[in-house]
Amino acid sequence: MAEIKEIKKIGSERSSIHSHITGLGIDENGKAKYKADGLVGQVEAREAAWVVVQLIRQGKMAGKGILLVGPSGTGKTALAVGIAKELGEDTPFNTLNASEIYSVDLKKTEVLTQALRKSIGVRVRQKRMVYEGVVKEIKMKIARSKMNPYVQIPREVEIKLGTKDEERSLTAGEAIAEQISRQGVRKGDVIWIDAETGNVVKVGRAKGFEGVKTYDIESGKLVEIPAGPVKKEKELTNTFTLYDLDLTIAAQSFSITALFSAWTEREVNQDIRKQVDSYVKDLISKGVGELIPGVLFIDDAHMLDIETFSFLTKALEAELAPILVLATNRGTTKIRGTDVEAPHGMPLDLLDRLLIITTKPYTREENRDIIAIRAEELDIELDPQALEELTNLSVEDSLRYSIQLLEPSQVIARKAGRGVVKAEDVKEASRLFSDLRRSVKYVKENESLFLK
Repeated sequence: MAEIKEIKKIGSERSSIHSHITGLGIDENGKAKYKADGLVGQVEAREAAWVVVQLIRQGKMAGKGILLVGPSGTGKTALAVGIAKELGEDTPFNTLNASEIYSVDLKKTEVLTQALRKSIGVRVRQKRMVYEGVVKEIKMKIARSKMNPYVQIPREVEIKLGTKDEERSLTAGEAIAEQISRQGVRKGDVIWIDAETGNVVKVGRAKGFEGVKTYDIESGKLVEIPAGPVKKEKELTNTFTLYDLDLTIAAQSFSITALFSAWTEREVNQDIRKQVDSYVKDLISKGVGELIPGVLFIDDAHMLDIETFSFLTKALEAELAPILVLATNRGTTKIRGTDVEAPHGMPLDLLDRLLIITTKPYTREENRDIIAIRAEELDIELDPQALEELTNLSVEDSLRYSIQLLEPSQVIARKAGRGVVKAEDVKEASRLFSDLRRSVKYVKENESLFLK
């Protein structure tokens, strides 16, 4: 059997304040709904973003980018997430704050290049022979570990897989047995096993199979029992970023001498990137792979310097380039690294390449709806008066401050033995955690006590 080196995705997605956003909330006529897909208001900005999505799908965004301009807390990041979601669930979305490029370990160009390549995906389709079916019987043979005789590990597994049309009994060795044990595969689970690599994938619980409860919370996702033969050819689809592939190739070229040198995975050699680009182009030409331009979102873009702007201008024209989305809350200010003042602190030659979308402050009603959506996402039950109190705070102080009080208010409510957050809990949280206005007032009143 040929040696198989599996490409694994690097890193994991972290949860964020925009995890509830599933799209731009646009109807079939290209008009934004007031509240949809986790977004509220910003109708004009969302409709403009939808037009951008259509341009991307038609391949008409080459050499262009997007600039989101608006005051703090007006949904610029949410809009960028919505664009990525509209392009597809597996579209890479990479967020970078402008200040992150000033690293002491890496050059600015390396940080930006890695960010760009994390934002470009490759969807690979492969036809593989697999064993697929519902687990009807499973027997695990346990033996002592060769490395540690006091530990027992799965050594072999006997498993009977069945479809609607066929049954097969299989015996597999230690590698597959270990995966089955680790994933907790049991009778009634639908799984498939790659006949070549031995990878095991647990799909879910078989709907209608004996012993599978539809109301059991621990049963997992319910799926239909597969039809046809147990051993079959199956098309598998995986999506990787160019950065994933860079690190995979870099790891393969890693030598034992690197253990005694200053070698680090943090910086990738340009020769490796050229090798990856050539490999990707070959996959695309064979019809096996498909390039997915993702979204690189750079917040606080006014913090970038003149060298970075020059790099990004050239990157927009590259053959393999993501959709560049910049965001800023600044008006006219100096371009970092120069004494020149420009709109949003950006060079005019870059601004000419950007489609500019403006966001406006939210109304009171929009603030209330956004707070309610976020509370639902965090599984926090709000009393109507508590929602009204948070809405008042969002108008008096800021929407972000109001949203930040949700979880502290829940902690205070639970301390009082309540599952529902009341207005008094919100007031107590607001008393404990100062907003910006009160913080500035406190500093001014006690200015003599602070160090100069």
